[in-house]
Amino acid sequence: MNNPTFDFTGTNVLVVGASRAGIGAAIARAFQDAGANVEITGAEPAPAAEDAARFKYHQLDVTNLDAVRALAAATPSLDILVNCAAITSRGEEMAPAFFQKVVDVNLFGTFRTAEAFHDHLKAKSGVLINIASMYAQFGSPRNPAYGASKAAVKQLTQSLAIAWAPDGIRVNAVAPGFIVTEQSARSRTDPNHVAAVNLRTPMARWGQPADIAGPVLFLASQAAAFITGTCLAIDGGYSIA
Repeated sequence: MNNPTFDFTGTNVLVVGASRAGIGAAIARAFQDAGANVEITGAEPAPAAEDAARFKYHQLDVTNLDAVRALAAATPSLDILVNCAAITSRGEEMAPAFFQKVVDVNLFGTFRTAEAFHDHLKAKSGVLINIASMYAQFGSPRNPAYGASKAAVKQLTQSLAIAWAPDGIRVNAVAPGFIVTEQSARSRTDPNHVAAVNLRTPMARWGQPADIAGPVLFLASQAAAFITGTCLAIDGGYSIA
């Protein structure tokens, strides 16, 4: 696989939701490998062992507005904010309390961090990148809360792109398909589900976290200087099949 090259030397990046093996961690590593100063957050007390020595880590509950604003207040400068914090549980999201929790983390958490770091990004003519999902585009019978929250993240991205363009902030999102992560581990125990995904996906495989990192770096780079308000599908063609 080709590895696109970007130079983010001297750029300050915060990846929210990067404590586990998955998309957030892959994005954080890619920015760091491209020269950026990267910090990460997660709900857990510590990140994955391989990342503990790589990044400054902040334990953060994105449903806690005071905690989010405290982290923003303690952050002197920020060029790029990536919102990856999300939860889901296949087959359990019809329970109203859990539905509410998923939306609180995935949608409201994304807005809380975006709002808290708005002034940082305005000061640097910075970039905000949200992680949506292919489920922003079509129904998800086993993950209704996740799908609803990610559709809202896509719409929020578009609205913030318009609202913050006068501040020099570009706001985009990516919509991953089926990716091999810790979060998807449970669904991957179902061989019929795995086979069905492979059969429908034109590229005939699940994605890897690194497949998401390259497009995120592109959207954060000057190569995408005239792109805002977009939601880029990264799903091996699943959503068009």
